[in-house]
Amino acid sequence: MKLIGAHVSAAGGVFNAPVNAKAINATAFALFTKNQRQWQAKPLDAATITAFKARCQQLGFDANAILPHDSYLINLGAPETDKLEKSRLAFIDEMQRCQQLGLHLLNFHPGSHLKKISETECLRLIAESINLAHQQVDDVIAVIENTAGQGSNLGWRFEHLAEIISQVDDKSRIGVCIDTCHTFAAGYDLRTMEATQATFAEFDQVVGMQYLRAMHLNDSKGELGSRLDRHHSLGEGTIGWDCFRFLMQDSRFNNMPLILETINPDIWQHEIAMLRSFATEE
Repeated sequence: MKLIGAHVSAAGGVFNAPVNAKAINATAFALFTKNQRQWQAKPLDAATITAFKARCQQLGFDANAILPHDSYLINLGAPETDKLEKSRLAFIDEMQRCQQLGLHLLNFHPGSHLKKISETECLRLIAESINLAHQQVDDVIAVIENTAGQGSNLGWRFEHLAEIISQVDDKSRIGVCIDTCHTFAAGYDLRTMEATQATFAEFDQVVGMQYLRAMHLNDSKGELGSRLDRHHSLGEGTIGWDCFRFLMQDSRFNNMPLILETINPDIWQHEIAMLRSFATEE
């Protein structure tokens, strides 16, 4: 079964996210469990947690179809000790919030070396950060999102993801979220069904499809290998429709959150309907 949705607003309380997802006929959704541009937020209270769980159950959203995203401020590979410590504490807090809400996944951007330490050292710090979080919080899976490779961000090469995973102690609690725009911007071709198949064959060889836990479905404003993180509406960018047709027709992408972060929320319902139509094509 294809679990398709979008990164919806949780304004007014996380319990509004499932309502917003249902309004676009989604069967999955992503959300921030706190303000993504602030380090700290007030703890989730019991009433909020109860309301969130009740609405998810009422509207038919299983925990496996929900992909929380952590704060954009967090850098788990930060070269400065104080920033690294702050990021690690914030990441643990994000994991705890997921656990409180009964969620199993936490999507995050791996980190940046800021040209102050080597890629190898930064990747080591990211893995160490994940291990520390796992020691503090049970159950929640750390889901690394591949990046477009802007600036000093790591995670844009499949080899970076494999390197992090190799150093994570509990392999059952580490996963990957592949963003199609980021993948394409990083230089992996997705413009045809054949190219998409080849890219995921490479992902399987380097990282392993068993680690794929979620996807972000976005077209790209930038060209192949541009290293530009610029999302576009499906079919309107430089990737085109064939990639998304491939994903909808391949059973390896079943039963995981497939999340739109495309630029026009007004057409999310249309984009979801288009994706569903591909899944039922003969």
